Amino acid sequence: MPAQVDKEKCTGCESCVEECPSEAISMEDGKAKVNPEACIDCGVCVDACPEQAISMQ
Repeated sequence: MPAQVDKEKCTGCESCVEECPSEAISMEDGKAKVNPEACIDCGVCVDACPEQAISMQ
């Protein structure tokens, strides 16, 4: 299952965008957005997020 972003917690720091090995995360309206088709379910973004706004569900 692809990573999920909690838009309420996301501060738009782009840490996840920089760390994503499959370039599946982009910014939309100042928040992280995961492209589920490109996400490889690796969880790197979960560890990269300082706000704990990303989860693998």
